[in-house]
Amino acid sequence: MHPEIQTLLALQEDDVNVHSIERGIGALQPRLTDLDRQRQVAADALARARGLVESEEKRQHELQTRLSELKHSHERNLSNLDAVKKPKEAAAAMAQLEASRKGLGDVEMELQAIVRRLTDGRASVHNQEQALADLDASQAAIREEIGRDRAALEEQMKGARGKRETTAQRVSRNLLSKYDRIRGRKGVQAIFPLRGPSCGNCDTAIPMQRRNMMAGTGQIEVCEACGVLLYAGE
Repeated sequence: MHPEIQTLLALQEDDVNVHSIERGIGALQPRLTDLDRQRQVAADALARARGLVESEEKRQHELQTRLSELKHSHERNLSNLDAVKKPKEAAAAMAQLEASRKGLGDVEMELQAIVRRLTDGRASVHNQEQALADLDASQAAIREEIGRDRAALEEQMKGARGKRETTAQRVSRNLLSKYDRIRGRKGVQAIFPLRGPSCGNCDTAIPMQRRNMMAGTGQIEVCEACGVLLYAGE
């Protein structure tokens, strides 16, 4: 077999090896994606629980401020009621007093409800924090394993690409350019042997004159039908 054909076949073998390692690295990503998705679900649940607690705490603060204002108002209304002498003024003061008393009662009831919701909400936050921590702990070993696998594959890739570059330097520039262009279109394999009188890739018949020239000189031809490189095998 012509030395240039042997070199090009060696280059193709190197490319097949690089492609295989690339697929191995690519296969790790779905595993990481699934782990990330699981963690995101847990993190989102925790964020929602914290958001609810923050909202309730904000409302609690607003109501406590409102309660303080209502207490001051109620105390003024009590003072006003003690100060009035006329029945008409007393009735008005009593109405104001009842209104402030009702307002106080409504706010106090809502504050009590918020306290209950905050108790439940904080318990939910604690549970979600624990769930996220447990998930992180359970994923740690898996992520570490994936990291080791990736590091090993990347080290293999470094060696495989270095070998590929060394092999590529032994191929003529024009042929290498043609090979890389075809491989980019067709996939990993760009060069095929003749299979009898036909292209080893698409089975298109190759004229006898071209076959004889390839067999006699070791020349590499391009299949006019599918565009791959062809050589005459032994």
